[in-house]
Amino acid sequence: MTLNTTTLKQTENPVADPKAVVTINNARFTVLTPQLIRMEWAEDGKFIDDASFVFINRKLPVPVFEKKWDGDWLAIKTEKLILKYKKGSGKFTGEYLSIELELNGKLVLWHPDVSDTGNLRGTIRTLDEVKGETPLDSGLLSRDGWTLIDDTKRPLFDNGNWQWVTPAPEKDYLDLYFFGYGHDYKQTLFDFTRVAGKIPLPPRFIFGVWWSLYWAYTDQEFKQLVHEFEIHDVPLDVLVIDMDWHETFNLRWGKTKRDQAGQPLGWSGYSWDKTLFPEPEEFLSWCQKKGLKTTLNLHPASGVQPHEEKYPEMARAMGIDPATKKYVPFDIVDKKFAENYLEILHRPLEKMGIDFWWLDWQQKNTTKIQGVNPTWWLNYVHFTDMEQQGKRPLIFHRWGGLGNHRYQIGFSGDTISVWESLAFQPNFTATASNVCYGYWSHDIGGHRPGEVSPELYTRWIQFAIFSPVVRTHTMRNPKAERRIWAYPVDYFLVMRDAFLLRYALIPYIYTAARQAYDTGISLCRPLYYDFPENGQAYQFKDQYMFGNDMLAAPITAAIDSNDMLAKKLIWLPQGEWIEWFTGTILKGPAQIERSFAIDEIPVYVKAGAIIPMQPKMRHTGAKPVDPLILTIFPGGNGATRIYEDNGNSPDYKSGEYAWTSVEHSSLGDGTKKVTIFPIKGNYSEMLKQRSYEIRLPLMFPPDSVTCNGQKISFTREENKVGWLYDGDKLMTIITTPKFNTNQTVEVTLKITESLQKNSGLLQGAPGKIARFKRVMPLLNSLWETEWSPDILIEAAQTGNRIGLHPENALQELEKLERDFPKILRQITALRKVNRKIVDKALAHLKGI
Repeated sequence: MTLNTTTLKQTENPVADPKAVVTINNARFTVLTPQLIRMEWAEDGKFIDDASFVFINRKLPVPVFEKKWDGDWLAIKTEKLILKYKKGSGKFTGEYLSIELELNGKLVLWHPDVSDTGNLRGTIRTLDEVKGETPLDSGLLSRDGWTLIDDTKRPLFDNGNWQWVTPAPEKDYLDLYFFGYGHDYKQTLFDFTRVAGKIPLPPRFIFGVWWSLYWAYTDQEFKQLVHEFEIHDVPLDVLVIDMDWHETFNLRWGKTKRDQAGQPLGWSGYSWDKTLFPEPEEFLSWCQKKGLKTTLNLHPASGVQPHEEKYPEMARAMGIDPATKKYVPFDIVDKKFAENYLEILHRPLEKMGIDFWWLDWQQKNTTKIQGVNPTWWLNYVHFTDMEQQGKRPLIFHRWGGLGNHRYQIGFSGDTISVWESLAFQPNFTATASNVCYGYWSHDIGGHRPGEVSPELYTRWIQFAIFSPVVRTHTMRNPKAERRIWAYPVDYFLVMRDAFLLRYALIPYIYTAARQAYDTGISLCRPLYYDFPENGQAYQFKDQYMFGNDMLAAPITAAIDSNDMLAKKLIWLPQGEWIEWFTGTILKGPAQIERSFAIDEIPVYVKAGAIIPMQPKMRHTGAKPVDPLILTIFPGGNGATRIYEDNGNSPDYKSGEYAWTSVEHSSLGDGTKKVTIFPIKGNYSEMLKQRSYEIRLPLMFPPDSVTCNGQKISFTREENKVGWLYDGDKLMTIITTPKFNTNQTVEVTLKITESLQKNSGLLQGAPGKIARFKRVMPLLNSLWETEWSPDILIEAAQTGNRIGLHPENALQELEKLERDFPKILRQITALRKVNRKIVDKALAHLKGI
């Protein structure tokens, strides 16, 4: 289905064009799009034009529609819907109001008494204490073809410079929004963002690694931690400083004193604990020099207690005599309190260097204004405050309800550290896109009890790599460990490789984030967006699209101890898909069982896709993206666009950004051409020159390579102009000279006919070579009795030899194919030494 996102500017005007409105006595109908109609009924005949918490823009181009009368019956007909209403029939009922639409050639009739039984759900406020699956609230999409949003009791915004909440009017009133989009799920979400606001583009740094731990760190311990990240070559972008940054008064569960608000003393706080942070300014300055962003944890429910440094100033601002030592109650819907709360308590900390706030609100669900929960309004207040300061806003808090997609990032809460929790998170994350909440951040590893096995933690991190935010976390527990280098070295290396892959993928992820802003389609989303008429797209809930070109199906269960592999049933939609970590080419639609070693993640890339990537970095802003890496997967022609801006200003909303288009095509004579077009757009810090690194996996070495007509020579040196061959991945890597970004770059390479005819040998070969390497240590453990057979070692060295002599690639792969049965026989002969280990090795190889 084609998504219509044509140049429609979000004006955020809640008053609809009068031409879109049909009023009949106590009823008013507003045709917002051909598939979206607002339906109001008011006993007093007075309708509401103020923005609500969800619907902030009703001034859309008026769609074509006609209205006709048949006696007392009105019919409003758009291209997609027919609404019928009987004049003077009173409050909307199933007898006197209906809407018709077509779904897959069949008529669907809605009226107010019909239940939405096919709703595909949305998200919930938190996963606190959740262990496994939990029910989700309703979303914007339904297999029934329609959804209804009841906006009747939702609070409203006033029209001030900083819009503030006003309660919904107390009167007999209905305010309903009918979405009749059939299974055009993408258009539903796009149109929702037209009336409810776009999904903001977060700062680029949020897509890097976050360190978070509920622990009373000193500033020196934090510095040591960062040093450990550096010496273990693990990237890091965000340092989350949990609640112990402020005075906690020796807070202990079960031995808790209460503050004047009735909360645990020390749960809220705004004053640095100078024992832990003697000079906070120096520490935050050090973080900035390291390229780290910082956030502080807040539990604001206790208001401002008399022990706070800023208490006297805050008390006076709120009309309280500080001498009384009476605390300042938390009242976020009081505009005066909110303004003082931000200016007196938060602004000094922001000036010190705090980049954003972790609002870890966990108390109460109501405020003094009916219908306003503090989570929703805290999100709004902090986000829009950053907006007013000219920053690109960012908060970190729980979901407050529909409309909160405008205020991200989400903190999913304190999950239990078990496989069941991990198993639910892919579905939970992707389904949240059904309400445009595309940026959940999970406690990777789980929150409590905190201790996890190396395997579980590794798999959780692998899921995180293909999720919106990578933030490890756990509770205060000396046995809990989240430093990946503190795990056995084999697991550490796998987790570090996962982190490095995440950073390599930042250009792809950031482009998807911009697409979410433009289209309303989140980075992680269910398969049924693209395959709405295939039942398996709904059945395989633990799979999701990760951007436009990748399908992720994270491992969420333990390996089989018999073969060291985790089995997973995968559904691949129609088309050709490349299993990234093994190089296996698979065709859909198909339901297949695959097996994965601990260092393999089930990620499938569309054939012909171009995945933009970046060089290795300490943090996302460590250096410019130069070279820009383009990984081009086999399978026909392909094209993409890559988005860039300066990463952390709001100017992207006013045209400060650029796109780079790339195409590749295969010609009949074995020639492949890659074209990088001149960059379009402009922004501060935009590169005027850069080089390009083109990676072509599952391809034989080229006979010749040229760039803009100039020959590119073979080299064995990485990061040098020329081409080299990665024999383990069977991948050609071409590094170009630097070019002006405003010029076209064309790279061509030619594969000889004999190699083209044998391309089937490439299928799955990288996975085989990796498995040979993985089996060797297992068999080497048989020492002193036995050792890996020479033929196995030779097979494991295949990629190394090909990398040294690419011209021998065909002969090497033919030999590998011939030797495979011999390898299995020689390993089988070792059963007499240790049947259990040998059977494990055999199963590992047969699972290729």
